[in-house]
Amino acid sequence: GLSKDNPDSSTGDVKRPQFGTRFLTDPRQVFQHNAWDNVEWTEDQEAAAKKKVSENSQPLPPEKQEEYDSRANEYWNGFYTIHENRFFKDRHWLFTEFPELAPQCSLNHESRPEGSGTDDGQQDSQVSLDQEQSREVADGDFPGSSATYRILEVGCGVGNTVFPILKTNNDPGLFVYCCDFSGTAVELVKINPEYDPGRCFAFVHDLSDVEANYPVPDGTLDVIVLIFVLSALHPNKMQASISRLARLLKPGGVMLLRDYGRYDMAQLRFKKGRCLSENFYVRGDGTRVYFFTQDELHELFTEAGLEKVQNLVDRRLQVNRGKQLTMYRVWIQCKYRKALVQPPETQD
Repeated sequence: GLSKDNPDSSTGDVKRPQFGTRFLTDPRQVFQHNAWDNVEWTEDQEAAAKKKVSENSQPLPPEKQEEYDSRANEYWNGFYTIHENRFFKDRHWLFTEFPELAPQCSLNHESRPEGSGTDDGQQDSQVSLDQEQSREVADGDFPGSSATYRILEVGCGVGNTVFPILKTNNDPGLFVYCCDFSGTAVELVKINPEYDPGRCFAFVHDLSDVEANYPVPDGTLDVIVLIFVLSALHPNKMQASISRLARLLKPGGVMLLRDYGRYDMAQLRFKKGRCLSENFYVRGDGTRVYFFTQDELHELFTEAGLEKVQNLVDRRLQVNRGKQLTMYRVWIQCKYRKALVQPPETQD
């Protein structure tokens, strides 16, 4: 079922705003709506899903896997070329689930008068550390260097998260960075009439290339957002990528993730011959996808030195009324925070 948020989360807010309010209590009512929220699975369903996955887990030969790895870029460019104007649905859930993306007036320490609050001393020592690191980036002059609240979205696609943030969040201190592996996607973000270079900076970046530089110094971001993007990476590149991102966060900064969970309908729908390795598949268009468990994600984040604020499964039952079919969506949502006080061994 649903795992509980970390009760000692320092926000004090352990209750999660409801993603949806349609709960299926009478199974005979299943075809009354198109979707049901937070559906519990029976042991039989879980067993059937496992069986289906194991039937389709004969991995492709290594040379085929290598090809999908080396040509990943062209497959994603192809995907965005086809879908460029079919913007994905508006993400209504974005600010409910991730209030960190909404205007921060009451939550953010930046808006408190100087000298109030408790972590100012810490803040000061952090600032000098930031300034040291900033010199690497043209003497502290990087896009958004004067901002007070910085959000980075990794794997921004054509801007389905970035544009709602820019539209909804009128905080004058806000600056949003967004990057994607696909140059085609980044180009589409930049030519969008809502793209404002005064508040936003889009760039091409390969998350799995941990040697590649980010346009901001370490320790300068408040929020990093990963929405259905980590799952596109090769599993053996995930840890290094998350650890590299964690270095960009300020103390107290958070990483927000929403991605595919194990036994999601999309995983169960893969035909034989699409499996690359355990729970890792290649779609018909050549793009790849991994299906996570909560524990795997927890390990990736904690190994990167972050602490859990939230790690939960969102199970939705989607219904095709015409065909009387039921399909289960399984998404995992995580929030992990960089501690305000860094343990000594991580300080340089």
